[in-house]
Amino acid sequence: MDARQLQFILCESLCGQATVTSSHDEQWQVATPFSFPDGDAFSFFVTQTASGGVRVSDAGLTLMHLSYDNDIDKFRDGTRGRILQQILTESDVHEEEGEFFVEGRAADIGQLVFRFGQALTRVHDLTFLNRLRSESTFYEDLRETLRELVGEDRLAESYVVPDVPRANEYPVDYFVSGGESPLYVFGVPNRDKARLATIILQHLIAAGRDFNSMIVFQNMAELPRADVSRLTNAANDQVDSLDARDDLQRKLLRRVK
Repeated sequence: MDARQLQFILCESLCGQATVTSSHDEQWQVATPFSFPDGDAFSFFVTQTASGGVRVSDAGLTLMHLSYDNDIDKFRDGTRGRILQQILTESDVHEEEGEFFVEGRAADIGQLVFRFGQALTRVHDLTFLNRLRSESTFYEDLRETLRELVGEDRLAESYVVPDVPRANEYPVDYFVSGGESPLYVFGVPNRDKARLATIILQHLIAAGRDFNSMIVFQNMAELPRADVSRLTNAANDQVDSLDARDDLQRKLLRRVK
């Protein structure tokens, strides 16, 4: 086999996986090898532009598909929002009311479809931030969830408890006001934070402070059992992940009015 034969085989194989059907007047639906992890194929629709070029669009179906298992609004906030905008900018992809599209010359339709498919694949990869939840998005999500449940005016972030020795060395993630006793909330995405939160709680207890405390884990099941045991012994309440929103709301509102 030489380079020309290999090129012929590749072209024949790739072209064989791309089909075009008429969707309606002046629009064509293009099937490609690009697909979601569940096997559903990406939907591409091609129309001619007024300038004589072409527009390749997903007709809003990408975000619709992702919305089945994800909160789409979170794709536009914080770390996810910045990554989404970076993907669109780097791929020269535009968005209008949830529809992604790319435009160019008709002669470049192959490159446009391929680049568009790559961009939508990267957009889908944002769902891994939901499933795995990196530390940066975990803290952003915790902050947003607390704001929704109790209101921003009742939250104090990186709170330094007064009248505690060396208090600046033992800050609390969130102080939530409104209860009979102060409520201190800690976000715990990893083992190091579990140990630090334990040290802070033990220091506040040793200082004789009266307070309630709550631990919100990124994923409690992934942490070493000994670290979880020490932390939960020091805290009043715990929630095993942010996905357990109902449990978080119930335990939070039990402590504050």
